[in-house]
Amino acid sequence: MPEMPEVETVRRTLLPLIKGKTIKEVTLWYPKIIASDPAEFVQKVAGQEVLTIDRYAKYLLIRLSGNLTIVSHLRMEGKYRLVDVATPKDKHDHVQFAFTDQTALRYNDVRKFGRMQLVETGTEKVTTGISKLGVEPNSPEFTVKYLSIGLKRKKKSIKNTLLDQSVVAGLGNIYVDEVLWESKIHPLSMANKIPQKKVKELHDNINALISLAIEERGTTIHTYLDANGQTGGFQKMLQVYGHRGEPCVRCGTPLEKIKVTGRGTTYCPHCQVMYR
Repeated sequence: MPEMPEVETVRRTLLPLIKGKTIKEVTLWYPKIIASDPAEFVQKVAGQEVLTIDRYAKYLLIRLSGNLTIVSHLRMEGKYRLVDVATPKDKHDHVQFAFTDQTALRYNDVRKFGRMQLVETGTEKVTTGISKLGVEPNSPEFTVKYLSIGLKRKKKSIKNTLLDQSVVAGLGNIYVDEVLWESKIHPLSMANKIPQKKVKELHDNINALISLAIEERGTTIHTYLDANGQTGGFQKMLQVYGHRGEPCVRCGTPLEKIKVTGRGTTYCPHCQVMYR
């Protein structure tokens, strides 16, 4: 699943491709991608200009004229690409935004898990799934105090807590494994038992890791591509994710993989301390 660095990379590569273009018509080959009313979506989006693209956590916010915003969640394998409007449809293309200049933005999703919702601009943090999210890394609101208070309220594992998005928004399986290894915290540690000194270390490592991953244009493990069809580069820097059985680069102990709330989790049994 694209996480915050991947979605930010998609935003940065997609923006110059479609900013300023006017949408002539919308085609829904798979209407269930639209979380709001599909007919209203098609009718209201047609004729609007793309003003800019913002992002919150793993959500793209495509800002249109008419005070409208398309809130797009890529889920597992969603991708956008710009094509000539006459380009033959791929079997996994599900939504098309045809522009007046004869180009078209197509949304492609093998698993059909991604969703789009049309809302009034400025209401997305109330009317969409964004309302349930915590704050983003590297935001003014993401302080050590905020993280400490958030973790104290969680009586479950730190891996589960960081994945559930209610405290920190934007982290997924890859970056949670990496940041816990960097912070020397066992993934099964209880979130509310982590010492304050470690909370600060975790906070700082989350910010640093996400910044570096964005700089490297995200992580491509399976199918992630940006809007230009390019892969990310952070997969070359992964220390634990995908390295089960290999020696920890810090201590040499073979890395182990377990399941935490159904998610594969790789960690170092020597370096990463359990807090219970």
